[in-house]
Amino acid sequence: MTVTSTAGPAPSAPRPPAPDRAGAARPTRPVVSELRLGSFASHRRTVIPLGPFTLLTGASGTGKSTALSGYGALARLAAGDPLEEVFPDPSAWVPERSAADAQGRRGFRLGCAVDGPAGPVDLELAVQAEPELRIVGERLSDGRGPLLSTALRDPRRSVLQAVRHTAGEVPVARVPFPDDRLGTALLPLRLAGATAGERRVLSAAEQVVVALRSAFVCDPQPRHMRDAVPLGEGRLTSSCDNLAEVLHRTHSQCAQRHARLVATAGAGCAGPVAGLGVERLADGRVRARVDRGGGAGTPLGRLGSGELRYLAFALVLLTGPHVLVVEPAAEVPSAMQTLTVLADGLDRDLDVRQTDELLSLAASICAGGHMRLLGTVGEPAARRARAATGAVVVDLAE
Repeated sequence: MTVTSTAGPAPSAPRPPAPDRAGAARPTRPVVSELRLGSFASHRRTVIPLGPFTLLTGASGTGKSTALSGYGALARLAAGDPLEEVFPDPSAWVPERSAADAQGRRGFRLGCAVDGPAGPVDLELAVQAEPELRIVGERLSDGRGPLLSTALRDPRRSVLQAVRHTAGEVPVARVPFPDDRLGTALLPLRLAGATAGERRVLSAAEQVVVALRSAFVCDPQPRHMRDAVPLGEGRLTSSCDNLAEVLHRTHSQCAQRHARLVATAGAGCAGPVAGLGVERLADGRVRARVDRGGGAGTPLGRLGSGELRYLAFALVLLTGPHVLVVEPAAEVPSAMQTLTVLADGLDRDLDVRQTDELLSLAASICAGGHMRLLGTVGEPAARRARAATGAVVVDLAE
Protein backbone atom coordinates (compact mmCIF):
# COMPACT_ATOMS: atom_id res chain seq x y z
CA MET A 1 0.00 0.00 0.00
CA THR A 2 1.36 3.42 -0.91
CA VAL A 3 0.37 6.94 -0.04
CA THR A 4 -2.37 8.50 -2.13
CA SER A 5 -1.37 11.86 -3.58
CA THR A 6 -3.95 13.32 -5.91
CA ALA A 7 -4.45 16.46 -7.93
CA GLY A 8 -8.22 16.32 -7.48
CA PRO A 9 -10.49 18.26 -5.11
CA ALA A 10 -9.05 20.05 -2.11
CA PRO A 11 -8.88 18.01 1.10
CA SER A 12 -11.78 19.98 2.58
CA ALA A 13 -14.21 18.22 0.24
CA PRO A 14 -16.50 15.90 2.25
CA ARG A 15 -15.67 12.24 2.05
CA PRO A 16 -18.51 10.08 0.73
CA PRO A 17 -19.49 7.06 2.78
CA ALA A 18 -17.43 4.00 1.91
CA PRO A 19 -19.64 1.74 -0.23
CA ASP A 20 -18.20 -1.43 1.25
CA ARG A 21 -19.40 -0.42 4.71
CA ALA A 22 -23.01 -0.99 3.89
CA GLY A 23 -24.32 -3.36 6.50
CA ALA A 24 -20.89 -3.74 8.09
CA ALA A 25 -20.48 -3.40 11.84
CA ARG A 26 -19.02 -0.08 12.89
CA PRO A 27 -15.87 -0.03 15.04
CA THR A 28 -16.66 0.07 18.74
CA ARG A 29 -13.53 2.14 19.42
CA PRO A 30 -12.99 5.44 17.56
CA VAL A 31 -9.85 5.26 15.40
CA VAL A 32 -8.12 7.63 12.99
CA SER A 33 -8.31 5.90 9.61
CA GLU A 34 -6.73 8.62 7.44
CA LEU A 35 -4.30 11.46 7.96
CA ARG A 36 -4.64 14.33 5.49
CA LEU A 37 -1.90 16.87 4.87
CA GLY A 38 -3.49 19.26 2.42
CA SER A 39 -0.70 21.83 2.43
CA PHE A 40 1.65 21.08 5.29
CA ALA A 41 5.41 21.61 4.98
CA SER A 42 6.55 19.32 2.12
CA HIS A 43 3.14 17.67 1.68
CA ARG A 44 0.53 18.60 -0.94
CA ARG A 45 -2.87 16.91 -0.81
CA THR A 46 -1.37 13.84 0.77
CA VAL A 47 -3.75 11.21 2.11
CA ILE A 48 -2.19 8.53 4.31
CA PRO A 49 -4.36 5.49 5.12
CA LEU A 50 -3.89 4.33 8.70
CA GLY A 51 -4.43 0.82 9.99
CA PRO A 52 -3.76 -0.71 13.41
CA PHE A 53 -0.03 -1.01 12.58
CA THR A 54 1.20 1.48 9.98
CA LEU A 55 4.78 2.30 9.02
CA LEU A 56 5.85 5.21 6.86
CA THR A 57 8.95 4.89 4.72
CA GLY A 58 10.60 6.76 1.88
CA ALA A 59 13.77 8.63 1.05
CA SER A 60 15.01 11.47 3.21
CA GLY A 61 12.90 14.57 2.64
CA THR A 62 9.70 12.74 1.71
CA GLY A 63 7.94 13.94 4.86
CA LYS A 64 7.87 10.90 7.14
CA SER A 65 8.57 12.81 10.35
CA THR A 66 6.40 15.69 9.15
CA ALA A 67 3.43 13.35 8.86
CA LEU A 68 3.89 12.23 12.46
CA SER A 69 4.15 15.88 13.51
CA GLY A 70 0.86 16.59 11.76
CA TYR A 71 -0.86 13.77 13.61
CA GLY A 72 0.68 14.88 16.90
CA ALA A 73 -0.51 18.45 16.34
CA LEU A 74 -4.09 17.31 15.75
CA ALA A 75 -3.89 15.17 18.88
CA ARG A 76 -2.81 18.13 21.00
CA LEU A 77 -5.49 20.38 19.56
CA ALA A 78 -8.11 17.72 20.28
CA ALA A 79 -6.88 17.64 23.88
CA GLY A 80 -7.58 21.37 24.15
CA ASP A 81 -4.06 22.78 23.80
CA PRO A 82 -3.93 26.35 22.45
CA LEU A 83 -2.67 26.88 18.92
CA GLU A 84 0.47 28.81 19.91
CA GLU A 85 1.66 25.93 22.11
CA VAL A 86 1.06 23.34 19.39
CA PHE A 87 2.81 25.44 16.71
CA PRO A 88 5.48 27.58 18.47
CA ASP A 89 7.16 28.16 15.07
CA PRO A 90 4.17 28.17 12.70
CA SER A 91 6.05 29.41 9.65
CA ALA A 92 8.07 26.17 9.66
CA TRP A 93 4.95 24.29 8.54
CA VAL A 94 4.07 26.58 5.65
CA PRO A 95 5.13 25.10 2.27
CA GLU A 96 8.33 26.82 1.16
CA ARG A 97 7.02 28.01 -2.20
CA SER A 98 3.62 29.01 -0.87
CA ALA A 99 2.83 32.56 -2.01
CA ALA A 100 1.16 35.04 0.30
CA ASP A 101 -2.19 36.53 -0.63
CA ALA A 102 -2.89 40.24 -1.10
CA GLN A 103 -2.98 40.73 2.69
CA GLY A 104 0.35 38.94 3.19
CA ARG A 105 -1.26 35.83 4.67
CA ARG A 106 0.21 32.33 4.43
CA GLY A 107 -0.77 29.12 6.19
CA PHE A 108 -1.25 25.38 6.06
CA ARG A 109 -3.98 22.75 6.09
CA LEU A 110 -4.33 19.38 7.74
CA GLY A 111 -7.08 16.99 8.75
CA CYS A 112 -8.12 13.42 9.32
CA ALA A 113 -10.85 10.82 8.95
CA VAL A 114 -12.14 9.00 12.01
CA ASP A 115 -14.15 5.79 12.05
CA GLY A 116 -16.19 4.65 15.02
CA PRO A 117 -19.67 4.15 16.44
CA ALA A 118 -20.90 7.38 14.82
CA GLY A 119 -19.77 6.20 11.38
CA PRO A 120 -17.10 7.87 9.23
CA VAL A 121 -16.38 11.46 10.32
CA ASP A 122 -14.04 13.99 8.69
CA LEU A 123 -12.17 16.91 10.23
CA GLU A 124 -10.41 19.57 8.11
CA LEU A 125 -8.48 22.50 9.53
CA ALA A 126 -7.02 25.63 7.90
CA VAL A 127 -4.42 27.56 9.90
CA GLN A 128 -2.98 30.98 9.16
CA ALA A 129 0.69 31.17 10.15
CA GLU A 130 1.54 34.64 8.87
CA PRO A 131 1.25 37.48 9.70
CA GLU A 132 -0.25 36.07 12.91
CA LEU A 133 -1.10 32.55 14.01
CA ARG A 134 -4.79 31.73 14.05
CA ILE A 135 -7.31 29.18 12.87
CA VAL A 136 -9.15 30.56 9.85
CA GLY A 137 -11.44 27.65 9.03
CA GLU A 138 -12.61 24.30 10.34
CA ARG A 139 -15.04 21.75 8.98
CA LEU A 140 -16.51 18.74 10.75
CA SER A 141 -18.70 16.46 8.63
CA ASP A 142 -20.04 12.95 8.39
CA GLY A 143 -21.40 10.89 5.52
CA ARG A 144 -24.66 12.87 5.56
CA GLY A 145 -23.13 16.34 5.33
CA PRO A 146 -21.58 19.18 7.36
CA LEU A 147 -21.87 19.35 11.14
CA LEU A 148 -19.70 22.32 12.03
CA SER A 149 -18.25 25.00 9.75
CA THR A 150 -16.15 27.92 10.95
CA ALA A 151 -14.65 30.81 9.02
CA LEU A 152 -12.77 34.02 9.76
CA ARG A 153 -15.11 36.85 8.78
CA ASP A 154 -13.40 39.81 10.41
CA PRO A 155 -9.56 39.70 10.59
CA ARG A 156 -9.66 42.43 13.24
CA ARG A 157 -11.36 40.10 15.73
CA SER A 158 -9.90 36.97 17.35
CA VAL A 159 -13.04 34.92 16.77
CA LEU A 160 -14.44 32.72 14.03
CA GLN A 161 -18.02 32.70 12.83
CA ALA A 162 -19.24 29.15 13.48
CA VAL A 163 -22.26 27.47 11.95
CA ARG A 164 -23.58 24.35 13.64
CA HIS A 165 -25.72 22.12 11.48
CA THR A 166 -27.93 20.63 14.16
CA ALA A 167 -30.93 20.27 11.86
CA GLY A 168 -29.45 18.44 8.89
CA GLU A 169 -28.28 20.58 5.99
CA VAL A 170 -29.94 23.69 7.39
CA PRO A 171 -27.63 25.81 9.59
CA VAL A 172 -29.57 26.62 12.75
CA ALA A 173 -26.96 28.24 14.95
CA ARG A 174 -24.35 30.92 14.29
CA VAL A 175 -22.05 31.50 17.23
CA PRO A 176 -18.52 32.87 17.77
CA PHE A 177 -15.66 30.43 18.39
CA PRO A 178 -12.10 31.38 19.47
CA ASP A 179 -9.47 31.38 16.73
CA ASP A 180 -6.81 29.64 18.86
CA ARG A 181 -8.69 26.44 19.80
CA LEU A 182 -10.07 23.51 17.89
CA GLY A 183 -13.81 24.13 17.61
CA THR A 184 -14.61 20.42 17.47
CA ALA A 185 -13.08 19.95 20.92
CA LEU A 186 -15.30 22.73 22.29
CA LEU A 187 -18.59 21.34 20.97
CA PRO A 188 -19.28 19.05 23.97
CA LEU A 189 -19.19 22.22 26.10
CA ARG A 190 -21.48 24.17 23.76
CA LEU A 191 -24.26 21.69 23.00
CA ALA A 192 -26.72 20.15 25.43
CA GLY A 193 -27.72 17.23 23.21
CA ALA A 194 -31.39 18.08 23.59
CA THR A 195 -32.32 17.29 19.98
CA ALA A 196 -31.50 14.52 17.53
CA GLY A 197 -29.48 17.00 15.47
CA GLU A 198 -27.43 18.10 18.45
CA ARG A 199 -26.80 14.51 19.46
CA ARG A 200 -25.58 13.73 15.94
CA VAL A 201 -23.11 16.63 16.09
CA LEU A 202 -21.99 15.69 19.58
CA SER A 203 -21.46 12.03 18.69
CA ALA A 204 -19.27 12.98 15.73
CA ALA A 205 -17.26 15.54 17.71
CA GLU A 206 -16.68 13.22 20.65
CA GLN A 207 -15.62 10.43 18.30
CA VAL A 208 -12.97 12.66 16.71
CA VAL A 209 -11.72 14.00 20.04
CA VAL A 210 -11.47 10.55 21.67
CA ALA A 211 -9.66 9.05 18.68
CA LEU A 212 -7.15 11.89 18.35
CA ARG A 213 -6.24 12.76 21.91
CA SER A 214 -5.33 9.18 22.90
CA ALA A 215 -1.87 9.49 21.36
CA PHE A 216 1.59 8.97 22.84
CA VAL A 217 4.66 10.36 21.11
CA CYS A 218 7.54 7.98 21.78
CA ASP A 219 11.15 8.82 20.92
CA PRO A 220 13.50 7.04 23.36
CA GLN A 221 16.71 8.98 24.03
CA PRO A 222 19.41 6.53 25.19
CA ARG A 223 21.70 9.31 26.46
CA HIS A 224 19.03 10.23 29.02
CA MET A 225 18.04 6.66 29.90
CA ARG A 226 21.31 5.55 31.46
CA ASP A 227 21.20 7.56 34.68
CA ALA A 228 19.59 6.79 38.02
CA VAL A 229 16.30 8.65 38.50
CA PRO A 230 14.12 9.69 41.47
CA LEU A 231 10.94 7.79 42.17
CA GLY A 232 7.75 9.51 41.02
CA GLU A 233 4.34 8.46 39.79
CA GLY A 234 5.87 5.81 37.52
CA ARG A 235 4.55 7.02 34.16
CA LEU A 236 6.88 6.78 31.18
CA THR A 237 7.79 10.03 29.43
CA SER A 238 8.08 10.44 25.66
CA SER A 239 11.88 10.36 25.81
CA CYS A 240 11.77 7.35 28.19
CA ASP A 241 14.35 9.05 30.41
CA ASN A 242 12.64 7.62 33.52
CA LEU A 243 12.78 4.02 32.31
CA ALA A 244 14.26 2.81 35.61
CA GLU A 245 11.39 4.35 37.59
CA VAL A 246 8.78 2.67 35.38
CA LEU A 247 10.55 -0.69 35.60
CA HIS A 248 10.36 -0.33 39.38
CA ARG A 249 6.60 0.09 39.06
CA THR A 250 5.99 -2.75 36.58
CA HIS A 251 8.16 -5.12 38.61
CA SER A 252 5.98 -4.63 41.69
CA GLN A 253 2.53 -3.94 40.18
CA CYS A 254 2.36 -5.64 36.77
CA ALA A 255 3.91 -9.07 37.28
CA GLN A 256 2.55 -10.69 34.11
CA ARG A 257 3.46 -7.80 31.81
CA HIS A 258 6.85 -7.47 33.45
CA ALA A 259 7.51 -11.16 32.86
CA ARG A 260 6.63 -10.74 29.20
CA LEU A 261 8.92 -7.73 29.01
CA VAL A 262 11.77 -9.83 30.44
CA ALA A 263 11.15 -12.48 27.78
CA THR A 264 11.09 -9.82 25.08
CA ALA A 265 14.32 -8.32 26.42
CA GLY A 266 15.98 -11.71 26.20
CA ALA A 267 15.07 -11.93 22.54
CA GLY A 268 16.56 -8.53 21.65
CA CYS A 269 19.46 -7.91 24.04
CA ALA A 270 22.95 -9.33 23.95
CA GLY A 271 23.71 -11.99 26.56
CA PRO A 272 21.32 -13.85 28.85
CA VAL A 273 18.44 -11.95 30.48
CA ALA A 274 17.01 -13.59 33.58
CA GLY A 275 15.22 -10.49 34.78
CA LEU A 276 14.96 -6.71 34.76
CA GLY A 277 15.48 -5.40 38.24
CA VAL A 278 15.89 -2.08 40.00
CA GLU A 279 18.26 -1.18 42.81
CA ARG A 280 17.63 1.67 45.20
CA LEU A 281 20.55 3.99 45.85
CA ALA A 282 21.41 5.72 49.11
CA ASP A 283 20.08 9.06 47.85
CA GLY A 284 16.64 7.54 47.14
CA ARG A 285 17.03 7.29 43.37
CA VAL A 286 16.64 4.03 41.49
CA ARG A 287 18.87 2.45 38.86
CA ALA A 288 17.77 -0.34 36.54
CA ARG A 289 19.83 -3.44 35.87
CA VAL A 290 19.66 -6.54 33.73
CA ASP A 291 19.87 -9.72 35.80
CA ARG A 292 22.06 -12.24 34.04
CA GLY A 293 21.37 -15.17 36.37
CA GLY A 294 23.54 -16.63 39.11
CA GLY A 295 23.73 -13.29 40.90
CA ALA A 296 25.37 -11.48 37.99
CA GLY A 297 23.93 -8.30 36.58
CA THR A 298 24.57 -5.40 34.23
CA PRO A 299 23.50 -1.79 34.93
CA LEU A 300 21.06 -0.65 32.27
CA GLY A 301 23.34 2.28 31.53
CA ARG A 302 25.94 -0.06 30.05
CA LEU A 303 23.61 -1.36 27.36
CA GLY A 304 23.97 -0.16 23.78
CA SER A 305 21.72 2.50 22.29
CA GLY A 306 19.87 -0.09 20.20
CA GLU A 307 19.18 -2.25 23.24
CA LEU A 308 17.85 0.71 25.20
CA ARG A 309 15.55 1.88 22.39
CA TYR A 310 14.38 -1.70 21.88
CA LEU A 311 13.56 -2.08 25.58
CA ALA A 312 11.75 1.27 25.69
CA PHE A 313 9.53 0.50 22.72
CA ALA A 314 8.79 -2.97 24.09
CA LEU A 315 7.80 -1.46 27.44
CA VAL A 316 5.43 0.99 25.73
CA LEU A 317 3.77 -1.75 23.68
CA LEU A 318 3.38 -4.11 26.64
CA THR A 319 2.06 -1.64 29.22
CA GLY A 320 -0.47 0.75 27.71
CA PRO A 321 -1.82 4.18 28.68
CA HIS A 322 -1.92 3.65 32.44
CA VAL A 323 1.90 3.55 32.53
CA LEU A 324 2.48 6.34 29.98
CA VAL A 325 2.35 10.14 30.22
CA VAL A 326 -0.79 10.42 28.12
CA GLU A 327 -4.18 11.90 28.94
CA PRO A 328 -6.99 9.97 27.24
CA ALA A 329 -10.57 11.18 27.55
CA ALA A 330 -11.35 10.68 31.23
CA GLU A 331 -15.13 10.63 30.68
CA VAL A 332 -14.92 7.68 28.24
CA PRO A 333 -14.30 4.12 29.54
CA SER A 334 -10.86 2.79 28.61
CA ALA A 335 -12.51 -0.15 26.87
CA MET A 336 -13.92 2.33 24.34
CA GLN A 337 -10.58 4.00 23.58
CA THR A 338 -7.56 3.04 21.52
CA LEU A 339 -4.09 4.37 22.27
CA THR A 340 -2.03 5.39 19.24
CA VAL A 341 1.75 5.31 19.65
CA LEU A 342 3.64 7.72 17.37
CA ALA A 343 7.17 6.40 16.91
CA ASP A 344 9.55 8.39 14.73
CA GLY A 345 12.54 6.24 13.81
CA LEU A 346 11.17 2.97 15.10
CA ASP A 347 14.19 1.10 13.71
CA ARG A 348 16.83 3.70 14.66
CA ASP A 349 19.95 2.06 16.20
CA LEU A 350 18.30 -1.39 16.03
CA ASP A 351 19.97 -4.39 14.42
CA VAL A 352 18.14 -6.92 12.26
CA ARG A 353 17.23 -9.21 15.15
CA GLN A 354 15.88 -6.38 17.27
CA THR A 355 13.92 -4.97 14.34
CA ASP A 356 12.29 -8.32 13.61
CA GLU A 357 11.40 -8.88 17.26
CA LEU A 358 9.93 -5.41 17.64
CA LEU A 359 7.90 -5.67 14.42
CA SER A 360 6.54 -9.03 15.56
CA LEU A 361 5.63 -7.66 19.00
CA ALA A 362 3.96 -4.58 17.51
CA ALA A 363 1.90 -6.67 15.10
CA SER A 364 0.77 -8.92 17.96
CA ILE A 365 -0.18 -6.05 20.28
CA CYS A 366 -1.91 -3.97 17.61
CA ALA A 367 -3.99 -6.95 16.53
CA GLY A 368 -5.68 -6.84 19.94
CA GLY A 369 -7.46 -3.57 19.09
CA HIS A 370 -6.60 -1.52 22.19
CA MET A 371 -3.39 -0.08 20.75
CA ARG A 372 -2.32 1.24 17.34
CA LEU A 373 1.13 2.22 16.11
CA LEU A 374 2.15 4.78 13.51
CA GLY A 375 5.89 4.86 12.98
CA THR A 376 8.60 5.76 10.52
CA VAL A 377 11.30 3.36 9.34
CA GLY A 378 14.07 3.16 6.76
CA GLU A 379 13.77 1.01 3.67
CA PRO A 380 15.60 -2.08 5.11
CA ALA A 381 13.12 -2.25 8.00
CA ALA A 382 10.25 -1.48 5.60
CA ARG A 383 11.17 -4.51 3.49
CA ARG A 384 11.09 -6.70 6.57
CA ALA A 385 7.84 -5.13 7.75
CA ARG A 386 6.11 -5.89 4.45
CA ALA A 387 6.58 -9.56 5.26
CA ALA A 388 5.26 -9.14 8.81
CA THR A 389 1.65 -10.13 9.34
CA GLY A 390 -0.52 -7.13 10.17
CA ALA A 391 1.93 -4.42 9.13
CA VAL A 392 0.91 -1.85 6.51
CA VAL A 393 3.84 0.02 4.92
CA VAL A 394 3.15 3.36 3.23
CA ASP A 395 5.93 4.57 0.93
CA LEU A 396 5.78 8.36 0.74
CA ALA A 397 8.19 8.42 -2.19
CA GLU A 398 5.70 6.75 -4.54
